[in-house]
Amino acid sequence: MTCNDWIAHFLANDPPRSKSLVVTIFGDAIVPHGGLVWLGSLINLLEPFGVNDRLLRTSVFRLAQEGWLGAQRDGRRSSYSITPEAMARFSRAYRRIYAPLTLHWDGTWTLVLSGAGNIGAAERAALRKELLWEGYSVVAPGVFSHPAADAQVLEQLLTRTGVKDKLFVCQASALPGAGGRPLRELVEDGWDLSAVVAGYEGFTAQFQPLLALLQGAPALEPQQAFIIRSLLVHAYRRVQLHDPQLPVELLPEPWPGAQAYELARAIYQLSYAPAEQYIMATLHREDELAAEADASFYQRFGGLH
Repeated sequence: MTCNDWIAHFLANDPPRSKSLVVTIFGDAIVPHGGLVWLGSLINLLEPFGVNDRLLRTSVFRLAQEGWLGAQRDGRRSSYSITPEAMARFSRAYRRIYAPLTLHWDGTWTLVLSGAGNIGAAERAALRKELLWEGYSVVAPGVFSHPAADAQVLEQLLTRTGVKDKLFVCQASALPGAGGRPLRELVEDGWDLSAVVAGYEGFTAQFQPLLALLQGAPALEPQQAFIIRSLLVHAYRRVQLHDPQLPVELLPEPWPGAQAYELARAIYQLSYAPAEQYIMATLHREDELAAEADASFYQRFGGLH
C-alpha cells in the first residue's frame, strides 16, 4: 500500500461530510493565514476530497446561516471568514485539539447550580447542551460538575446562554474522613468514557498504518501532504471534541487518548511543511498578499520542527 492508496481507501470508506470538512480546513489551514479565504481558493482546497463547487457553496451558506462564517463581496468575488461571535468557540476547540495532554488535578471541582425554578425550559436546555459539550457531568438534578473547568470559558458560556446572573457557580473539594466511596466510582458514574475510548482506539487503528507508510516513504508531495494533514485533523477532531478533558489523575490507565495524541503529533510533524506549500500556493491564486502562517501555528502539538 502507498500513501495514495491509503488516502483513496479512507475517502471511499469514511468520507468526511462536506460542511464538517469546511470547518476542519478553516481551523487547521485558514485561521493561521489570517482567517479569510476567497471562495475560489476554498473550492480548490476542497476539490481533492471530492467536494464539488455546488456542495461547497451549500456548505458555506449553511455555516453562514448558523453564524459560523461571514461573507464579504468584492465585485463578483466572495470571501469568507469566521465571525467574531464564533471565533472564541472556534479557537477554544482548536486549542484543545493541538494541546499536549498535561492537564493535572488540584483536587477541586467546579459546580454549576441551576436551582429548581431560576431559569426557563429553553435556557435550561441550552445550558445543558453547552455544559455537556464542555465536558461537564450532571451529578444531580440541576447540578453540573467538572474537575478541571476553565473559568474564562465557563463565564463566556454562561453569558452566551443568558443565565450568568441566574445561577450559582462554586468550587468544592472532598471533606477528609467524611466519605469512603472511591473517587474512581464517581468518575465512572458521571462520565461514560466508553465511546471516547472506542473513538481513540478506532483513530489509532486507522492512522497507525499511515504513519508506517510515511516513515518509509519519500517526501510527500504538497497536495498529498495537505490531504493527509486535513484528514488527520478531521478524524482526530471528531474524536477529541467528545473527550470531556478530565485530568490525567482521574482517567483509566492506560488512557488511549495519550497514544492517539502522539500518533496525531507524529503524522502532523511529517506532513505540515509540504502541506503549507500547497495551502500558500492555493491562497496566492486569488490573493497575492496572503500571509504566511502566524507564530502560534508552530506551537501546535507541543511545537513543530
